[in-house]
Amino acid sequence: MPKYLLGSVNKSVVPDLEYQHKFTMMPPNASLLINPLQFTDEGNYIVKVNIQGNGTLSASQKIQVTVDDPVTKPTVQIQPSSGAVEYVGNVTLTCLVEKGTRMAYQWLKNGRPVRSSSTNSLSPQNNILHIAPVTKEDIGNYSCLVTNPVSEIASDSIMPTIYYGPYGLRVNSDKGLKVGEVFTVDIGEAILFDCSADSYPPNTYSWIQRTDNTTYVIKHGPRLEVASEKVAQKTTDYVCCAYNNVTGRQDETRFTVIITSVGLEKLAQKGKSLSPLASITGISLFLIISMCLLLLWKKYQPYKVIKQKLEGRPETEYRKARTFSGHEDALDDFGIYEFVAFPDASGVPRMPSRSVPASDGVPGQDLHNTIYEVIQHIPAQQQDHLE
Repeated sequence: MPKYLLGSVNKSVVPDLEYQHKFTMMPPNASLLINPLQFTDEGNYIVKVNIQGNGTLSASQKIQVTVDDPVTKPTVQIQPSSGAVEYVGNVTLTCLVEKGTRMAYQWLKNGRPVRSSSTNSLSPQNNILHIAPVTKEDIGNYSCLVTNPVSEIASDSIMPTIYYGPYGLRVNSDKGLKVGEVFTVDIGEAILFDCSADSYPPNTYSWIQRTDNTTYVIKHGPRLEVASEKVAQKTTDYVCCAYNNVTGRQDETRFTVIITSVGLEKLAQKGKSLSPLASITGISLFLIISMCLLLLWKKYQPYKVIKQKLEGRPETEYRKARTFSGHEDALDDFGIYEFVAFPDASGVPRMPSRSVPASDGVPGQDLHNTIYEVIQHIPAQQQDHLE
């Protein structure tokens, strides 16, 4: 039966003595205040209103009240804590919450909801996630999200330990030409091979060499260095083995190393083909530079020397030149005469500023013309005199 809590008549509150310190109402506001709220206060509450007049009118309404406790931050436990082997072991994740009411659980993997599948199963309340058997794809960050009507909070992420591999075993090198499973190396080079595979925990590697139908281990570890000049055969087969000591699985890959001198021969041929070209280029540059220097010397140096000599000559030497008219005894005056003409700064042949009067029978001409005529007429005059 419903219990009477309190009522109000003409703004006067009439409480039940049992609940007068818990329930409060302030007329004309008909709101009910419950303080302090406890879990026992959960239930159905009925409010009834009576209005008196010519008659009495009444109405009632029922309200359901639920009381919840906010959830605390959940934690996730993993079993077994040491991890599980792929395709062999199972993993169980349990979400634990200390406080909270009417809680709902949801599992997240890398931030996305986890659904039931052939390997994933959930408990009726979804607080337990069971993975059987585990695979490499089950690796990730798992978290548990807990909600209720008044709160929502997620746990810290946790990653289960799953042992797997080796997968994708391959061999790479820092040098050489790789075609399929064959590495071509120039003689004299040292090549470093690196063997790697996806595995947890990391694999242990061993290198095997095959020679003359015999195999033997030459090194342990992920890297192998081969000095081509120390290899007796030009073609050698190698095997890289990867072993996971937890999963018990092993994988291996084979490859062949061919040592050749093609690279050195190409380099020598390239050097030989370049040497004639380099010689021709060097000679051409030398000739061009020499011609440029010669032209510069001819253009500037003789000009300066002759200019200084001519400008430094006394006036008497120029006057002496007029005695050679061509009508004197050519045998006595015959000799080698030098006619010098040099351009001035503008490039036009320089002529004397004045004319030198000619001797008897020869009209006055410039210094250069007079000398040129003497040289020009000497052979004819000498021949007439000899006759």
